This record gives sequence, structure tokens and C-alpha cells, in this order.
Amino acid sequence: MTRPNIPIAWLLTAACIALPAHAQNPDPMDIRACTAVESDAQRLACYDHATGRVNLPSAQKKANEAAIAPGVFPSDRSQRDVATQGNPEVSRPLSLLDSRWELTPESKLGTFNLRGYKPLYLMPVFATSNQNARPTSPNPENTVATPQRVQNVEAKFQISLKTKVWQGVFGDAGDLWVGYTQSSRWQVYNSHTSRPFRETNYEPEALLIFNTNYNLWGWDGRLLGIGVNHQSNGRSNPLSRSWNRVVGNIGFERDGWTVMFRPWWRVPEKAKDDNNPDISDYVGRGDVQIVREWNGQEFGLMLRHSLRGGSRSHGAGQLTWAFPMSGNLRAYVELFKGYGESMIDYNHNATYLGIGISLLDWY
Repeated sequence: MTRPNIPIAWLLTAACIALPAHAQNPDPMDIRACTAVESDAQRLACYDHATGRVNLPSAQKKANEAAIAPGVFPSDRSQRDVATQGNPEVSRPLSLLDSRWELTPESKLGTFNLRGYKPLYLMPVFATSNQNARPTSPNPENTVATPQRVQNVEAKFQISLKTKVWQGVFGDAGDLWVGYTQSSRWQVYNSHTSRPFRETNYEPEALLIFNTNYNLWGWDGRLLGIGVNHQSNGRSNPLSRSWNRVVGNIGFERDGWTVMFRPWWRVPEKAKDDNNPDISDYVGRGDVQIVREWNGQEFGLMLRHSLRGGSRSHGAGQLTWAFPMSGNLRAYVELFKGYGESMIDYNHNATYLGIGISLLDWY
């Protein structure tokens, strides 16, 4: 059946929404909230308002911002710690998860502040030796009869954003976020078939996130969440693929490390409407994302599995590496092995290697 594309126009609209006054003007004690602002201009304004330095000359304001700018990587945070020693107005930087999810009171920025979510990247080279030319499914209506003319080398890019729509769902506890991720695989070098987009995946979701504070084997338990997730490729049969999930989020961290566990449950569909009835046995029933920041670089490892044995035992792993190039521009390398690199390839086993650039990584 035909599944309409998930529109992205709302992202452009959301980007134009002005921040609420309380998000732009935190109390001086809430200066750490400025850490989470992605835009350089907004972050500078946040610091100026929080410290009462709105009348400083422009050059001096830039110098102060450079001295106390919140860093993403451990080396940046160390420099900021030195710069802020003895200054009672400036607090220590937020933790990794707090900087992304505004978990503690001092990090809250209010609602409708557009934020990065998953990595944002462009890979001009995304190659495999086993491209899926004939996608299949147990549903006969979703099996391609004639092999497609696809090349093993293509391009891949991803955008991913989120925003908080309700702060303090249960009094002082719980924030409601909505997110959107879109990833495309583009046969840009395939002139024989007019350079088509081989596969685009659309993934809107809503997440209820809570701050936690406990220690387990030396790891700080910082986040607990639950969300609803839709993922599809917006295509008609026989290429249509989609599913809906209820997803849990359990986040841990320690210095330079972040670990996120995500178990999920697939929402059942009627057999005749199910494009991919065995997707849970390939893409899995949960995953774990491990992120390590070291010396200005970020390493990521994703592991997922079907959590079943025998012929139903399938999974995948993905390694990513990002390192600075110039300013906010970073080199990005991705290595994927297993099932489900995309929705159309949910039951296709292959190895993919991508090389490109990123503007936003995990943390």
C-alpha cells in the first residue's frame, strides 16, 4: 500500500520560531543552561544576559565568550574549567546527557528551542560490495520481481533535529520532546538510471524524558525515557516498508563516556497491511549506543540484536569516528555490518563503509 512521505516542512517552520523570553534570558544562577544552545549567536546572547554583560564592548564580549564557551569534548571542558576558576558567576559545564536533554533545573531552556538530535552528516562515498538489488519480504506484495539497476557506491546524508514541546509534564519532572530524523541513500553516480534516491527513511518520534540520579557499577544513571517511534520509507508496494514502536531509553555516563540502552516493542499490524512482518527478527528488539569522547575526537559504537536464537538470531553493529577539521566542520567515517542498514534492507546482510563530513555528532 502507498505510504505518504513524512513532510519536513515543519522543521523549517520550527527553526523560525522565536525562543521564549525565559529561554533566552536565564537567571544568573542558570548560566549552565547556555551550554545546550547550538547556535553561536544565541549562545553568546544567553551568556551575556545570564552574566549581566549586555553593555560590554563587542570585542570584550567575544573574548569572554571564547574564554568560557562550553565545550563538547573533554579537552575543551578542561580549558573552560581553568578559565572559570575563581569566578563565582560561572558554573562548571554540564554533563554530556544534560547538555543534550536539559535534565537538571539549571540546564532548562524552555520549549521550542530547535536542537540537534542524532548525527548530522554528508558522506559523498557510501560503498558496499553487496548492494540489495532485489528487496524481499514474507509479504508477497512487498517482494521485487525484477532486480534493480543499482551501483555499489552511492552517497548518504542524514538530518536529525528535536525540540522540547512541554517542560515539566508532571510538575518539576518529565519533559516531552519531539524529534525527526531523515536519512537518504542517493545513487548520485548512477547515470544509467538518472541518479535516483535509492532509499530515504523518515523517522518522527515523541519522547518523555526524566532526569535520574543513581550510580551503578561506577556509572551515573542520568536519564530514563519512553517514546513512540514511526519509521518508514514513504514508498508504494512492492518497496514500501514501515513499522511503529514503543521505545525505552536508559542513559548512563561517566567522564568522556555515554551509554544509551534502547529496548523497544513493535506495535502489531494486520497481516495484510504488514510490509515487513519479520522485521523484529532482523532489525532487532533493542540496541545500545556507546559514545566515547577522547582528545577532541568522538567514537561511536551501536550494537543491536533480535534477542532470539536459532534461525531468528540476527543483528548489526556500527562504528563511527568523527574528528575536527576546521571550526565546527568534522571528518566523519561510518562502518556498518549486519542487517537493516535501511528500511528497504531490513533483512539484507551487508557491510557498508562511508566517508564524509559532519556538522553535529552525538555529544
